[in-house]
Amino acid sequence: MQKIKTALLSYGMSGKVFHAPFLNLHPGFELLGSWERSKKLIQEDYPTVKSYSSIDDLLADDVDLVIVNTPVGTHYEYAKKVLLAGKHAVVEKAFTTTVAEAQELAKIAKDKGLKLAVFQNRRWDSDFKTVQKIINDGVLGDLVEAEFHFDRYNPLLSPKSHKETVNDGAGILKDLGPHLIDQALALFGSPKAVFGDIRVTRENSLVDDWIDLVLIYSEFRVRLKASFFVREANPAYTIHGKKGSFLKPRGDVQEDDLKLGKKPDSAFWGTESESLQGLLHTEINGKEVREKVPTLQGNYFSFFDGVYESIANDKTEPVTAQDGVKVMQIIEAAIASAAQQKVIVL
Repeated sequence: MQKIKTALLSYGMSGKVFHAPFLNLHPGFELLGSWERSKKLIQEDYPTVKSYSSIDDLLADDVDLVIVNTPVGTHYEYAKKVLLAGKHAVVEKAFTTTVAEAQELAKIAKDKGLKLAVFQNRRWDSDFKTVQKIINDGVLGDLVEAEFHFDRYNPLLSPKSHKETVNDGAGILKDLGPHLIDQALALFGSPKAVFGDIRVTRENSLVDDWIDLVLIYSEFRVRLKASFFVREANPAYTIHGKKGSFLKPRGDVQEDDLKLGKKPDSAFWGTESESLQGLLHTEINGKEVREKVPTLQGNYFSFFDGVYESIANDKTEPVTAQDGVKVMQIIEAAIASAAQQKVIVL
């Protein structure tokens, strides 16, 4: 199996939790190391890898793929530098800060024959995969509405300054928003129009921390919400069709397990508690059904499998640059909608 030599642009939480464990275990990747600016931590976990002192040192090494997992406001600059150096790239969400930046990166990758993927790992959450199956199975009938929540109860400001200072990459719309938007687009495609309401609710907050977006499709509506003031959780997914409904709490365990240092190497990886199963209430073959639905396993390995196949066997990326462009189009439309207090037609 071809080994794809891979390096990270940072080894903070995302590098340690979401990338290095999978790159280290996947037989198709070789983790070379990470750019580390001050704290030198990666060799504590992976003693044989390198700690690069600069991005130029990293790019000068024999690297095939670079994970751009730095703050959102730096994604465009660093991803462009990576691509122009002839390296494939995976860029975390939000892909960029503007549609124009996203389109430029997509063009550079295409012109240079490089693979460029966006790390929208939540497509491989257990709860979302289950929702996707319910919708694809058609057991709800024609859809009327869907509502997705990514809520937390956390009134305190983040200690990470780039998350709380006013900059192009800060705020919940570009933090949790891309997860919700990408999931909606993966299920339903691009909407005709967008309405956005964006607020600041935490004391002393300088950046948006509450969003309510409505994606307008011809026959149905999709509502996306995120807040830091939800102590009693709503269902993460509520879908209503003309035959029935499906309600599913957020239940994916992968992030929490990774933060605890668990390795994604067991047959039970991504298995959530039965107590968090979704409720299906519908009509099947003329009979009313109201029952809990077993949750599918989540597995972020699928994303890395897709990246491997895209580079080694010239397959399409698991989340393409154009997918990233479409998410940014919704984000820009939501910002314009909130500012103008009107629906923005795409």
